[in-house]
Amino acid sequence: MQLNIIMTLRNYLKKLLNKSKISFLEYLENIRGYSDLTIKSYDNSINEALNYIEITSENEETIFNLMPYRIYISDLNAKTISKKLSAIRSFVSYLNDNDFKVTLQADDSVKVAKTLPKPISHEHILEAIESAELQEKLVVVLLYTLGLRISELSSLELENISQKWIRVTGKGNKQRDIPLIKSSKVLIDEYLSVFTSKKFLFEKKGEKLSENSLRYMINKVFKDVSLKVTPHQLRHSYATSLLNSGAPIVDVSELLGHSSMATTQIYTKLGSALKQKNYNKAHPLCGVNE
Repeated sequence: MQLNIIMTLRNYLKKLLNKSKISFLEYLENIRGYSDLTIKSYDNSINEALNYIEITSENEETIFNLMPYRIYISDLNAKTISKKLSAIRSFVSYLNDNDFKVTLQADDSVKVAKTLPKPISHEHILEAIESAELQEKLVVVLLYTLGLRISELSSLELENISQKWIRVTGKGNKQRDIPLIKSSKVLIDEYLSVFTSKKFLFEKKGEKLSENSLRYMINKVFKDVSLKVTPHQLRHSYATSLLNSGAPIVDVSELLGHSSMATTQIYTKLGSALKQKNYNKAHPLCGVNE
């Protein structure tokens, strides 16, 4: 009898949580301005977690014991685990803000090393776009010369492109203006003389091209020169090039749309490592046998 009551309570809580999850995902889209890809990732993580989390109720408060779920995902790498747990924490925070009191158990943080994919050299990028088709070339050039996220490029509207500036809507619907170099503007004009776009720069049948479509183009361009490159690597290449050329970190942080300069500081470490490597190659005394 008692077991039936517990099972009934668990089923009721799960139905309630699924309803709250839908509201949470709508909040991420409409209020926080998250991309479709990010929202899908949150949805998948929450759905997965709810199948393993031990849910109990005590003194009008719901308790999520994450331990069974953490055991289930323990074979994944630290960064993936951290992302999944972060999605759960965000969901629980939303629930508490909306009068659904939830306490997390076994919620220790997972330490993730602050690493970045290696930037792609300017020479390799030039080699890749040399034989690329016009649309593919423009995708790579804009990611590299503007430092955009793939979601920002997918959502780039024609009305936000001027002669010398591009206005980008980033995370949390925050807007920023990025200088548009002359050669990139010439390439955009060439592209628009061939392709018809009404609202977005990259369109197909009146709809913006998906992030996956843009990713496919990048993969294709660099595969032809035997390289595997992600959109994020092109963004990192943009940031690293600016910092290595002496651009102030505060300016680079603003151009990238970082909410915290601490995020941008990761690039300075990467830039310093490259400078040290170049110094070791260039200085006549480096590598001399003692």
